[in-house]
Amino acid sequence: MTAADDRPIILIAPRLEQPKPCLQMPERLAPEETGSTVFLNAILAAGGLPLIMALTEDEDVIARYVEMADGVAIPGGHDVDPALWGEEEPYDERLLCHERDSFELKLIRAALRAHKPLFATCRGMQILNVALGGTLCMDVPSLPVPEGKVHWRHLPILHDPAHPIAVEDGSLLARILDWPGEVQVNSSHHCCVDRLGEGVRLVAVATDGVPEAIEVEGERFCMGVQWHPEYTWESIPTDFKLWCAFVRAARGER
Repeated sequence: MTAADDRPIILIAPRLEQPKPCLQMPERLAPEETGSTVFLNAILAAGGLPLIMALTEDEDVIARYVEMADGVAIPGGHDVDPALWGEEEPYDERLLCHERDSFELKLIRAALRAHKPLFATCRGMQILNVALGGTLCMDVPSLPVPEGKVHWRHLPILHDPAHPIAVEDGSLLARILDWPGEVQVNSSHHCCVDRLGEGVRLVAVATDGVPEAIEVEGERFCMGVQWHPEYTWESIPTDFKLWCAFVRAARGER
């Protein structure tokens, strides 16, 4: 077990959920800023010390959080608002969280300015790309597929492998996974990266062509993955390698 003093502090951007009135609590409760237990447990198992942030618009507070942290993690959740890259078509507001969009864009840019290790999953990968000027595809089934193939099922399969991905040789992801051939991952998304942002490199795709992992050039560790390794770190060895590599980077190791 890792000693508490040896655990790097990993900031976690909070999810924002609005509890619905029910029989036990008919009053409308305040929104909850939360973190998934599997996300926290993955960081703990890899040797990190998870710390859920407050969701704030205050850039000085965000900068102070980043200053005290050794690494930053951005989890999944709501869709990213297409208006952020200039889309004018109306989008279903029920799928969006404007508070998270605004906060996470500021957090990502602050983490990049400070060159802190950053690991982003699912929505996190998408908003990382948007923060650097990229765009998203908001409907994965509309994407073309390679000749002779069909789309894998990308909607919820969280606890088991859903499809394989092909990882680019020489990428940080390939070095971390150190796995021959294709890698199995889970899946739960209907949006994905489209046009890459500045300095963003696509390093893995599903075998149906859907983008699955990005890295930011010039950073020691800045990676987004489209799947949810927090659900499968105990059952898929390559997913646990991701968490361990992120925590090692936060500790200042190679």
